[in-house]
Amino acid sequence: SAQIADLQQKLLDADNGDRAKQRWDSIATILEAKCALKYLLGELVSSKVQESKLQSNLEQSQASCSDVQKMLMEERNHAAELEAEFQNQILVQEQQHQEKVNHI
Repeated sequence: SAQIADLQQKLLDADNGDRAKQRWDSIATILEAKCALKYLLGELVSSKVQESKLQSNLEQSQASCSDVQKMLMEERNHAAELEAEFQNQILVQEQQHQEKVNHI
């Protein structure tokens, strides 16, 4: 049953594709050509608008990504500074401890 339904759907899809092609192939009058051209221009405008929106979204995403990368780099630098400071404090503590041990 599933295979039959799948084959029927494929036939319908192929038939619809053939009908669309036949419609374009069967344009015979100037009026039909004008209607087809009007439709195609509308589709072109719609595609251009969508492309523009997608391009804007891409640029915003790239800017956001760049900001996040800068913040990440700043946080890494800050963490490295803190690590160096803590290591320095540990070294000072160890030296002080060693001096106390040597004086005893």
